[in-house]
Amino acid sequence: MSDLVIEAKDLTKHYGDFVAIDKLNFSVKLGEIVGLLGTNGACKSTTMKILTCYTAPTEGSARVHGHDVFDSPIAAREAIGYLPENTPLYTEMLVYEYLEFAADMRGLKGSDAKRQIKRAVEQTSLGDVVGKEIRALSKGYRQRVGLAQALVHEPPLLILDEPMSGLDPNQAIEVRDVIKTVGKERTVILSTHNLPEVQVTCDRVLIIARGKIVADDTPKALSDRAGRPRFLITLLDEGDKTRGAFQEFEKVGGVDVVRNLESLRGEQVFEVIPKADDDLRPALFRAVVAGNHTLIGLSREGQNLEEIFRQLTVGKQA
Repeated sequence: MSDLVIEAKDLTKHYGDFVAIDKLNFSVKLGEIVGLLGTNGACKSTTMKILTCYTAPTEGSARVHGHDVFDSPIAAREAIGYLPENTPLYTEMLVYEYLEFAADMRGLKGSDAKRQIKRAVEQTSLGDVVGKEIRALSKGYRQRVGLAQALVHEPPLLILDEPMSGLDPNQAIEVRDVIKTVGKERTVILSTHNLPEVQVTCDRVLIIARGKIVADDTPKALSDRAGRPRFLITLLDEGDKTRGAFQEFEKVGGVDVVRNLESLRGEQVFEVIPKADDDLRPALFRAVVAGNHTLIGLSREGQNLEEIFRQLTVGKQA
């Protein structure tokens, strides 16, 4: 069988005269973690509904693990593990009871069910809470339970809708680590509005605007191709002398924009945007030395995903 877990060809969906998605073409390989991004109204949810067989396309086709979502919806669904944004848990159940229920719903019985529940528990690090009621768990552990039920039948494709929603930073890191671990063996589609999370979790990004794919690349490649870099200069905050560096950086040749980003813990950070794709670090360093400032850090960065997302989607919302 092909290593393609998802194949979409000219995928189109109409609601009356409204074109929700318009001739989407993309494929996703086994082992990829792909972030699906879009503004509200971009119809990424419609795309997910087609892939999960909740709605049929008007035109085109989509295949999941080799099965057409229209002609073979049961086989396609068997290849999918799905975690919606609001995790549907029976909170009065014990964790293990809930996973037994999920396994039974997937047609797993006896020793097969026990073996795959054990594996799902190990993958999501739920061993310490399998005997507890779900309602007694933290939000982070509940998300893990949701992931475990999505994994219990060992699907090649995992679709996660806002899996970090409502988690504190520590919980988000724990769930992210689980996603990265399970993503080594299967394909993961991560639909989210959390752009920094996509940058650290995903191998690839699909951005949809007004029903069309406007970007399909790695987070780094998107950043690199976006054009001008930015330079971050961190100086020891020495009062008015340091604030005067703003005008000094503006006078450096090739500088377009200087921004004062933050001042905390005795440090002052400036952002410098060049007029072209030039490396201004040597000139900026000389400006720091000429101004007799104390340099703490000087770095060159590509544009972040949030800036790129705005460039690609502003004015394209439905």
